[in-house]
Amino acid sequence: MLNLLTDIPGILVGHATDLALGSGVTAIIFERPAIASVSVLGGAPAGRDTTMLDPEMTVERVDAIALGGGSAFGADAGGGVQAWLREQGRGLVFGPVRVPIAPGAMIFDLRNGGKKDWGRFSPYRELGYAAAEAARAQSFALGTAGAGTGATTAFVKGGIGSASDLTAHGFRIAALTVTNAVGNPLIGTGPHFWSAPFEQNREFGGLGWPPAPLPAEALLPRFKGLPDPTPEAGTTIGLVVTDAPLTKAQAKRLAIAAQDGVARAILSAHLPFDGDTMFAASTGEGTAVDALQLTLLCHAATMVTARAVARGVFEATALPYPDAQPDWRTLFR
Repeated sequence: MLNLLTDIPGILVGHATDLALGSGVTAIIFERPAIASVSVLGGAPAGRDTTMLDPEMTVERVDAIALGGGSAFGADAGGGVQAWLREQGRGLVFGPVRVPIAPGAMIFDLRNGGKKDWGRFSPYRELGYAAAEAARAQSFALGTAGAGTGATTAFVKGGIGSASDLTAHGFRIAALTVTNAVGNPLIGTGPHFWSAPFEQNREFGGLGWPPAPLPAEALLPRFKGLPDPTPEAGTTIGLVVTDAPLTKAQAKRLAIAAQDGVARAILSAHLPFDGDTMFAASTGEGTAVDALQLTLLCHAATMVTARAVARGVFEATALPYPDAQPDWRTLFR
């Protein structure tokens, strides 16, 4: 296992990165349609086709999930992923027409210094297509790549992270997140991560907890001394996937547990200017797991999500602009 989302068989991940734009797209392609649901807890979400993933809605399986920058403009990324899937003959069949199902979520990265004067149409449809075309089944870049290119947090550069694990019943579970939060993944001004108790194999530095607690005012440095009290918008997005067979309602419960991982990794999460959105999907076939198996999967979903959030920050590099938000390694290594 590579400690990545692609540790789940049947998943491809691809990035399209535009450093001049300061943004990008990540496409997660399921080789076979997967049961999926979603949890949206942020106060300012930007999503595409998320309502249809509620358990009471008709569509149960998705072909892909598109994660991107661009806030509401980034919804175009799903169209690019959808176009690529249609060329592959994927999608629900309605007579002569195929409709690929590719819901998505976007982060707010419109004020990070990149060139956002793209003209009449946003670049996200083409970025979505390029990300889908680049999708591979093995390793993929973490940090400042794809949807994590323009990610920021309260104090330090954000980015793409991933982590995986096995449950006691032998099911694989993995998370991919884009850490782009109003809140802080670090304890105060760092270098310690809120996710430290869940870390495996020093995947984000192995520093553990700080030696002493910090004063409360250090917890959200973004708000300190600002002439404009309105915070930058955020949004941590991502997904957890398991090879355990789930119903759509069970996938919803798994997505909620993944949001718990976001809350354990970022102080604070799910704020009014966040759009925190977590998908959950199952590639497994056969009889759905029982209540005990689902309980352990939910616990594992919380842990791998918290680890992925920290890993996205740990692996990020600053954007190549003057006054760009610094990355963790520059500050603390």
